[in-house]
Amino acid sequence: MAVSHPPEHPRQAIETVFRMESPRIIAGVTRIVRDVGIAEELAQDALVAALEQWPAQGVPDNPGAWLMATARNRAVDLVRRRERYARKLAEVGRDLETAPAHAGPLEPPDPDAIDDDLLRLVFIACHPVLSTEARVALTLRLLGGLSTAEIARAMLAPEPTVAQRIVRAKRTLAARAVAFEVPYGPDRDARLGSVLEVIYLIFNEGYAATAGDDLVRPALCEDALRLARVLAALMPEESEAHGLAALLELQASRTAARTGPAGEPVLLKDQSRAHWNQMLVRRGFAALARAQATAPSPAGALGPYALQAAIAACHAHAHSYEETDWQQIAALYGLLAARAPSPVVELNRAVAVAMAQGTEAGLVLVDALTAEPVLKDYHLLPSVRGDLLERLGRADEAHAEFERAASLARNERERELLLARAADCWAGSGRGARPAESAS
Repeated sequence: MAVSHPPEHPRQAIETVFRMESPRIIAGVTRIVRDVGIAEELAQDALVAALEQWPAQGVPDNPGAWLMATARNRAVDLVRRRERYARKLAEVGRDLETAPAHAGPLEPPDPDAIDDDLLRLVFIACHPVLSTEARVALTLRLLGGLSTAEIARAMLAPEPTVAQRIVRAKRTLAARAVAFEVPYGPDRDARLGSVLEVIYLIFNEGYAATAGDDLVRPALCEDALRLARVLAALMPEESEAHGLAALLELQASRTAARTGPAGEPVLLKDQSRAHWNQMLVRRGFAALARAQATAPSPAGALGPYALQAAIAACHAHAHSYEETDWQQIAALYGLLAARAPSPVVELNRAVAVAMAQGTEAGLVLVDALTAEPVLKDYHLLPSVRGDLLERLGRADEAHAEFERAASLARNERERELLLARAADCWAGSGRGARPAESAS
């Protein structure tokens, strides 16, 4: 394989490529070895090989393919060793016909299988032998490529707790000898909720990165969006599968407008809607229509993802920020709070209420959330409160809230924005309202 000239800092290139490619490597290797934990170890072996070879030989022209080939070759070697061992056991037992069949790297195609290794791995990691929390944490680790700290942030849970969930989940799958299989019928339906959740969380981490120097991680968004599309096609009568696809299409349509030339965040109020991807907007509207058409009766009640898609559609329908139908958005958040209650949903509802019914009304709702334990270290709570206080002319209080939000934010771009807003309040310049919804 052709290689480029050795880079000045190959380790950084290796780590970047591995972070992007590790979900595909783990998914592809799991197909061969039938064990998620072993697949992750083989992916790590490929990373070690890259760290040993690339500094001297140069980074390959296609580093992702190099890592995949290295991991797959080691997986094939492992399977062959298992097969040789099985044959020896069979010979000792003098009964070759009763020797267990061990799958090799190549399998005949299954016409009913999910033809996507990443999505197949999502369903496996969401096996019912695991708790819901463990399924989400494991899948975010394997497919989202998220660190334990990032997963803890996304799940609003302590980092040691999340680390234990991931370790126990892999042990449980191995101990129960969970097969590399595609669920069908009721089994597939039983895992759907977890699958939808992890795809949603993977997209969210790409859309607004928890930590690091970049606000957006496009590769995660693209993977999640593709998985959502595949899932919706796989389950055409499932309203929430279409709802999730609609939500991600509409959110992804804003990507190009969400950052400025230097990568700085551009809030919704300041975005040029001419930069929103209209093809994705149309796809989102179409998926939302399918979600509405397949919603369960009576009353065609929409699920949480379809309701969030309907909220995103309100923004997409508005020709400008000023034309946004905040009354409708507040009403939809009320329905969402009833269907999927959570402090984060209530925080977003408070923003919509502030826009629709007045800042004071929103501040009352936000103040009621300050005692919520799960929001104690959630930077958007003081950020929203700072927005509302600034609108009310309470600059000193707003300054304190923005500074607290900046101290809690782990993404460098968000921290810079929050510190700038705190400085503006301190200087008394008054930049106007910036509700949480404007960061979406």
